[in-house]
Amino acid sequence: MPSPVNVKSDPSELALFGGAPLFSEPIHVGRPNIGDRSQLLARINALLDRRWLSNKGPFVQEFELRVADLLGVRHCIAITNGTLALEIAIRALGLTGEVLVPSFTFIATAHALQWQGTTPVFCDIDSRTHALDVNRLEQMITPRTTGIIGVHVWGEPCAIEELTEIARRRNLKLMFDASHAFGCSHTGQMIGNFGIAEVFSFHATKYFNTFEGGAITTNDDALAAKIRLMKNFGFAGYDNVIYIGTNGKMSEVAAAMGLTGLESLEQFIAAIRLNYVRYRKCLEDITGLRVFPVREDVKRNYQYVVVEIDEERTGISRDLLVRLLHAENILARRYFYPGCHRMEPYRSYFPNAGLLLPETEALCNRVIVLPNDTTLKIEQVEMIGSLIRMVVENGPTITQRAG
Repeated sequence: MPSPVNVKSDPSELALFGGAPLFSEPIHVGRPNIGDRSQLLARINALLDRRWLSNKGPFVQEFELRVADLLGVRHCIAITNGTLALEIAIRALGLTGEVLVPSFTFIATAHALQWQGTTPVFCDIDSRTHALDVNRLEQMITPRTTGIIGVHVWGEPCAIEELTEIARRRNLKLMFDASHAFGCSHTGQMIGNFGIAEVFSFHATKYFNTFEGGAITTNDDALAAKIRLMKNFGFAGYDNVIYIGTNGKMSEVAAAMGLTGLESLEQFIAAIRLNYVRYRKCLEDITGLRVFPVREDVKRNYQYVVVEIDEERTGISRDLLVRLLHAENILARRYFYPGCHRMEPYRSYFPNAGLLLPETEALCNRVIVLPNDTTLKIEQVEMIGSLIRMVVENGPTITQRAG
């Protein structure tokens, strides 16, 4: 790789190399994986022939059964999207007052609570796991606390046993946001079996997607029945509404995409695992840089290649590195910058929340996520890795040139 040249002071023109960017087309984080296109089109033709596009069609029913079987859980309820799945699960569990959540999560986790008048109370994270710090959690429980939402960040299960024990002892309801963790396991069980319920996102940016979709899984029969009512306006029969509800039904075309993706799930994971392993090899032993470790002895989906940048040791900031990568059409992302507590309405409601979230604030300023999908080639991964190594190893010089 050539030495860096043409580093400009204008952030919109940062270019490490003269001429065109390193990649001619943008490489995105969260580019969708597509299964067998002929199978998908055959399913779409079948649903068009049936003219059954929604309202618990055969593809949705099959999809729910297939996911439940894959996860070994009693119930999977397919939902329009992951955010609405969170909202329905929160309401079905009767979470009110205050609910403890991490701020280091996608904003939907907090919004799903606030949208229903329940206050998200942000707890700090463990800097090693990026998930809720159970040692700080119990200190934040008040008489108004009704539950905890743990988040399995990057597909790595959070402290499930510790959270379960706290919830049991303090009489709190526990559910999990498993948006990152489809296809992952913990202590021999698949994610989807823990807490009272777990919520998945099948958005297009996830390694497994249904175009747009989500699901709630649970082993509680009564809760599953309640959620099924709630996702369909409270209908119990053709014209009999017995409960308040909303429209959370997954469409047939989304389920068709999901069924097609399930057939290629292991191939998806195998391909992006190879990319993750190569990234890790390319980036190892770089001073001031840490690749978030993915365990190899249990089921993981390997979607997220997470890198932490220590500016004091590298001489280059995370944000400058991101801008340099973007200039080369490598569209790395800052996750979950700047933290939910620094977004509205929470920064107005809790202007001093950051004082209780030092690890969250620090992590929000040093994490980037690199592209990883089934279309990314190993040689492209190696180019990205070499570029990052060169930038970090020349951090002070590049920072000075960038102004």
